[in-house]
Amino acid sequence: MIQDGLHTSMKLPLRRILAALHDMSMVVVAWCLAYLTRFNFTFSAVDWGAVWQNLPYVFLIQSLVLWLAGCYRGLWRFASLPDLWNIARATILGIFAIALTLVLLSRLEGVPRTVLVFFPLWLMFLLSGSRLTYRIWKEHGLGLQPLTDRRRVLILGAGRAGEMLIRDLRRDAEYRVVGILDDMPELKGARVHGVPVLGRFDDIGRVAGQHAIDIVIIAIPSASREQMKRVVSLCESVSLPFRTVPRINDLVSGRFSINDLREVAIEDLLGREPVTLDWAAIAEGLSGRSVLVSGGGGSIGSELCRQIARLAPAKLVLIENSEYALYEIERELRKTFPQLMLEPLLGDVTDRAMLDHVFQHHRPQIVFHAAAYKHVPIIERQAREGAYNNVLGTCEIALAADRHGCGTFVMVSTDKAVNPENVMGATKRLAEIFCQNLNQRSKTHYITVRFGNVLDSAGSVVPLFREQIAAGGPVTVTHPEITRFFMTIPEASQLILQAAAMGQGGEIFVLDMGASIKICDLAEQMIRLAGKQPGEDIEIIFTGLRPGEKLYEELFHAQENLKPTKHNKILLALCRNVDWKDLNQGIDTLAQLCSLYDDEAIREQLRRLVPEMNSSSRLVAQNSNIIDFEVIQRS
Repeated sequence: MIQDGLHTSMKLPLRRILAALHDMSMVVVAWCLAYLTRFNFTFSAVDWGAVWQNLPYVFLIQSLVLWLAGCYRGLWRFASLPDLWNIARATILGIFAIALTLVLLSRLEGVPRTVLVFFPLWLMFLLSGSRLTYRIWKEHGLGLQPLTDRRRVLILGAGRAGEMLIRDLRRDAEYRVVGILDDMPELKGARVHGVPVLGRFDDIGRVAGQHAIDIVIIAIPSASREQMKRVVSLCESVSLPFRTVPRINDLVSGRFSINDLREVAIEDLLGREPVTLDWAAIAEGLSGRSVLVSGGGGSIGSELCRQIARLAPAKLVLIENSEYALYEIERELRKTFPQLMLEPLLGDVTDRAMLDHVFQHHRPQIVFHAAAYKHVPIIERQAREGAYNNVLGTCEIALAADRHGCGTFVMVSTDKAVNPENVMGATKRLAEIFCQNLNQRSKTHYITVRFGNVLDSAGSVVPLFREQIAAGGPVTVTHPEITRFFMTIPEASQLILQAAAMGQGGEIFVLDMGASIKICDLAEQMIRLAGKQPGEDIEIIFTGLRPGEKLYEELFHAQENLKPTKHNKILLALCRNVDWKDLNQGIDTLAQLCSLYDDEAIREQLRRLVPEMNSSSRLVAQNSNIIDFEVIQRS
């Protein structure tokens, strides 16, 4: 993050006192200059006795008005039009108050009428001029670090973000912006705050050499994945360090400002166009409501809590079985949202007594069920734990919502539930089936939201690769052709909220995950972002598919018949009904097997309850994973 050189809060009162003393002295100077102007700067023509006689009233009144108008609250180095307007307003109000006072005291004896016109003009000039002079002095490096010692910056992007960044960098003692590149040909030769546009992005090599650039900053927060890939590739070609401004979603949410520079992350290269949400509908469903999030300390659950907290719920209840994860999210939410009524609870969704207690005391109107075990190899080895938590836990909290009259229940699912090749996927598919069919027998609206991997979630491939790269490698990939769908955590959480606002009950909403990504390509890109070369500095080794792992993931089953919704990033998978009695008997049997801790019998029972499990042991053609959302939306 760029440091703006702001002074500590202990120095701020002193600076305000000095600013006030300066302005008070300018009141005296302006009053004298007003008389001199009236008499063409002929000192002998001025009635100095009248000047000194009325000065105390002018000084007290105008100084008081300046203080009340807040002219001493702003920092001079950031003086701008609002500050100048504040000064103008204070001087105009001040002269009216001064004129009225002098009329009442002496009927303006010894005060020429034109002095009352010249005084505010001189005062505005002196007060605003000193502030702007100080700002220019600070921004152009006078008295600061010598220009030769400052890092020479090239900015990519001459849009609004680039313009804001230049303004901030000009105040910084460490950086000097020497040029801009932008692909709009009509901008070549133009200037942004005095900084020239030197060419297009492809000219980065020539410009960097000619102007001795030290660092490149990418100021294109709304760039698409392909645009960002191209820009990063150009930056890498000149072997210069490069940074980027936050993504547009982070800027809009207020979590980051434009000058919070950071290294380019893999999310920047795998992201999509910013998602447009119907925040009015989302807020209407959540604002003023009691909301419960299970798994509130997990990757998706914690982000759901952040998004929900911004919408002013009446109460936010968290259930989390990890004490440390609960501690972390509670600490963050209390700091960020001090007015939020927060109820963090340590508990397990398989605990019926705990769930009944929570629902009775907090009366949640909306439940987001994000608690689940998700790691395929671990659950493959411990089928009992996966079935117990993902299936029986979902059944318990879903039935608790029904018993206590909860209005909406949203279950977070996964693409691994489609044609599952592993225990984890089968448990999530069985949980989907239960919620879909319970919806037909309950006043609660049960909604399922299904999506693929989320970038940088706890225990996922991105933090693993980052750790391996930091250690010098090797980076481990299971198979050269393995692909996965990816979405950022905030985007997934926001689309979950959108689906919840749209759902009427019984739906499985499928989120548009875009094109699938080869994990090998992901590893190579992360290595390059770390300033290394794949195969040279960091080796990539292939370890083979793990038990239950699919080469390609799918987002929907062939029998689900995806339908469009009013949101172009969300599709609807039609519900497949099952016999309710048979389903409950099957889940009861699964519960008994969990009590017996019979992993192999649990696997067999999952295959009976989820017939598509292991039915696709063949490798699914990669093309079958690609969903053309635009075509479905038009159909």
